[in-house]
Amino acid sequence: MENTFEVRTDLALEEQESFPGDGGEITGVSLREWHRANSPIKMTEVKILDKKGEKAMGKPIGTYITLEAGELSVKDEDYHREVSEELSNQIQKLLSGKNYRKPDFHLLVVGLGNSSVTPDSLGPRVLKNLQVTRHLKVQYGDDFWRGRSMPVISGIIPGVMAQTGMESAEILKGIIRETKPDLIIAIDALAARSVRRLGTTIQLTDTGIHPGSGVGNHRHSLTRESLGVPVMAIGVPTVVGAAAIVHDTVSAMIGALSKSMETKGMGDFMGSISSDEQYDLIRELLEPEFGPMYVTPPDIDETVKELSFTISEGIHLAFLGQEDS
Repeated sequence: MENTFEVRTDLALEEQESFPGDGGEITGVSLREWHRANSPIKMTEVKILDKKGEKAMGKPIGTYITLEAGELSVKDEDYHREVSEELSNQIQKLLSGKNYRKPDFHLLVVGLGNSSVTPDSLGPRVLKNLQVTRHLKVQYGDDFWRGRSMPVISGIIPGVMAQTGMESAEILKGIIRETKPDLIIAIDALAARSVRRLGTTIQLTDTGIHPGSGVGNHRHSLTRESLGVPVMAIGVPTVVGAAAIVHDTVSAMIGALSKSMETKGMGDFMGSISSDEQYDLIRELLEPEFGPMYVTPPDIDETVKELSFTISEGIHLAFLGQEDS
């Protein structure tokens, strides 16, 4: 029988992990993991190389870089600075070959989401911390700006359709036509499959934003193909499906039962049901009663606040070469 249920995730890393083994043998997909010396940050690069990989992963061809840092929700300035520096390094890596610090390079940063809904407010909060520079060029003119070794940076919070009556893509097309940016960075909240990745994982990709991504479920793609400008996306998972939480709990229970001689038989029996079948059963039981519920951590407000600074500083370091004071 065809599996009609999918564990909701916007992370390419989690999609890769759902395959048997270590997920490194998927046709059309390359995987690389590493830690920098004395760094708490785990790095993973998933590259979808061709149509076979695109079909297997359910995500577009491109590069997906994930930074995992377990203490991101903690208020630790040194720790967050290290994450910002690593994010800056990876942004520059994806921009390899482009002179993005020249005075005529225009970066448009887009904060997607709903600022009134905390788990969906990451994009707007990053924009509120962003150091924009385009107004200086407009105010003082090209002669003043040519002597500066930094790009033109502008930002926009397009809101959500329920607030504006317009898709983010529609709003951006008008802005792009008037301001002509060379690159767009879209910031968005994501959904994860695993609770442990909430607020501890940053995904960076050169594929843009696609339908279904993020908490706001943006229906129109924000991609190079749809907007005519290269689009980089930075996202952090802030919600997880309730069924996924129950699934993780059942998996932990099976592990605990299997360790005890008295309950080993029960654990082995439950463990004989495949992970996909377990998840399908959980969703069939939960969703008729509660609908497709999503859950967010109780400290999400502080987590999003800290992450918004971390991401904005990563952008500042990548394009301006110094942290915002």
